[in-house]
Amino acid sequence: MRTIVHDLQEQEFAGWAEGGQGELTVISDNGTIRQCMGCFDCWTRTPGACVIRDGYNHLGELLSKSDELIIISKCMYGSYSPFVLNVLNRSISYVLPYFVTKNGETHHRNRYDHQFTLSVHFYGDDITEAEKGTARTLVAANSLNLYSAGNNVYFHNSLHSIKEAIQ
Repeated sequence: MRTIVHDLQEQEFAGWAEGGQGELTVISDNGTIRQCMGCFDCWTRTPGACVIRDGYNHLGELLSKSDELIIISKCMYGSYSPFVLNVLNRSISYVLPYFVTKNGETHHRNRYDHQFTLSVHFYGDDITEAEKGTARTLVAANSLNLYSAGNNVYFHNSLHSIKEAIQ
């Protein structure tokens, strides 16, 4: 299964997912997602599920079923847009609250015996080389934290080039 998380307007993304192969889940901003409260109840009180019941409460489980996670985000100072960042924050239930050392760094243990490929497509007219470097470092860290099978980072000047790249 492929999962696409994007911050595009509905009319910008319309028709992109048509004709694709396999199962596809698209997560976009419908205006109902709430901010992560940092309560960690997704680890303690309701393991694996967020306590906020806004339709985004099973993002960790969704990642456990994905073979490929595709993120489409406006590049904002070398990071994701607020919506995409919030989706990633709300996906923390994908990992466990326990720790393990990887490459000399402390990381959470994985909850699921599963890996997906992470592809991030940043767009913007004026992405600087410094922002690209920051974005690559961020995606590599996210890939490590989420136990992904690998990651790819792309930079686009137009939405049309993103559409061609993900199909």
